[in-house]
Amino acid sequence: MTALVIVVAAVASVAACTTSPDESLLADRPGGGGAVVGTIRNEPQTFNRLAASDNVSVLMTRLMQASLVRINRTEDVVEPWLAERWSSDDDGRTHTLTLRDGLTFSDGAPFTSADVLFSFEAVYDERVGSALADSLLIDGRPIGVEAPDATTVVVRFPVPYSPGLRLLDSLPMLPRHLLEPALREGTFQEAWGLATPPAEMAGLGPFVLESYQPGQRLVFARNTRYWRTDAAGVPLPYLDRITLEIVADQNAEMLRLETGEVDFISSGIRAEDFGSLSRAAEAGQMQLFHLGVGLDADFLAFNLQPAAMAGDPRQPWLQSLDWRIAVSHAVDRTAFANTIYLGLAEPVFGPITPGNRTWFLPDLPVYDYDLQRAQELLDGLGLGDRDGDGLREDRGGRPVRFTLLTQQGNTSRERAAQVLQADLRQVGIGVDVVPLAFGALIERVMSMDFDAAYLGFRASDTDPTANLDFWLSSAAFHLWNPSQPTPATAWERRIDELFGQQVAISDMDERVRLFAEVQTLFAEHQPVLYFAAPRLSVATSTRLANVEPSLLAPYVLWNADTLAVRGAQTPSP
Repeated sequence: MTALVIVVAAVASVAACTTSPDESLLADRPGGGGAVVGTIRNEPQTFNRLAASDNVSVLMTRLMQASLVRINRTEDVVEPWLAERWSSDDDGRTHTLTLRDGLTFSDGAPFTSADVLFSFEAVYDERVGSALADSLLIDGRPIGVEAPDATTVVVRFPVPYSPGLRLLDSLPMLPRHLLEPALREGTFQEAWGLATPPAEMAGLGPFVLESYQPGQRLVFARNTRYWRTDAAGVPLPYLDRITLEIVADQNAEMLRLETGEVDFISSGIRAEDFGSLSRAAEAGQMQLFHLGVGLDADFLAFNLQPAAMAGDPRQPWLQSLDWRIAVSHAVDRTAFANTIYLGLAEPVFGPITPGNRTWFLPDLPVYDYDLQRAQELLDGLGLGDRDGDGLREDRGGRPVRFTLLTQQGNTSRERAAQVLQADLRQVGIGVDVVPLAFGALIERVMSMDFDAAYLGFRASDTDPTANLDFWLSSAAFHLWNPSQPTPATAWERRIDELFGQQVAISDMDERVRLFAEVQTLFAEHQPVLYFAAPRLSVATSTRLANVEPSLLAPYVLWNADTLAVRGAQTPSP
């Protein structure tokens, strides 16, 4: 291998444009490429991606902002994006990127390497406290960035990093000319809040925010300064407008899709809606895309932060490994998949599902359905039914029960919490289910104010190194016990070490082997319990064209700049 390897040169022209528009999209209709309507279930937390951790804010970033490189979510490859090409040293540490010439933000300000430096500075600033920062640390250290000139950026990893520039997909390039004052004043967290007028924001994405009506909708208009064109030279995006209606109730959301009021929903379809949507698709009234087992499975997490027991020392069993193994044994995963997802799911024992074909480990250690073993483990913790009422008590006579938080209005999660409540009742455990609005649920979980929670998060990439904020003990998103100064357990320390080794080698087989050990340790210690991974299907109206749904969220809008309306005229070159 030479000292300097030029990569992605063959792909650069592909990323700068896309295929020619379908002739069916070019009907003679003035006024541009038409408009579509979709749904989201929750309000955004903020318009500031670095201050956000919710899925809606991430989705908005895909519409309004852009990154140096992009992961093509259907081909799972890294594409040039704001950077048109790059070269990489053979040690895997230094990458020199060339920015596309003449790019401007949506407000007309030029995009230069100074904006790249600013974006990295902002994400790593401790006062910002960005949830993205942990995923952009390598070996616990930030990425070094230099700008020799206005169109060149040199990225230096602190150690060899085999996934390369892939992790930069998640970092939007922000306008220094608008946000630098907030960063200098230490108020970046409050910048671009929900009350910010759309005209005061700018991005490099295909759309700009036109309006926001709390509790009702967000409207995005075509960014006329967007840089991409298709193969015929037609400016992108094709669409003039995307409206996202805020519909918290899933039944109401599905009704709008079935009646044609909306063109798509931002999530996958529920198992209970599969039959009716399949019939609609067979009748030509709907487009239905079957993507296989999804990448994301909901989970049961117990609060393992030592401070959580400080206020209630009566429940030490909640943080016991034998407790978690007993709970795992008490749940029949096959029945769980059939009940919650009507059989449209696969039983799982860890966070990596069969949908992630590269990294899934099929022969994990399992604590399968075994009520007798669950009861033996609970007995060993000194938890028995001392008064004969069917529920266990500890040695002091206090009831063995805990509060389980879940997402209100999410029917599969509410149903799963009820199934867990019933399953654990069989082994004498009382569960108080408390559904909360999504924002309140996330606030409780992130502040570690919970006994247990049943919820889910979306992976940002198929490669596990993109989700180090979940895996590493020091990370803020290490859900069960976040931001540990030093690893609290030997197995967490070992996982930290394995990831340190895994990211530093280029041999893919060895990377897979090391991550298999990570998954094995995770399955043995069950810090988070997984039960079933649903199959993912996406439904849209028949008027929506160029749909290329992905297993990675956002399922429909990841390629929003090439979506189109059948019969609408695309903008002229």
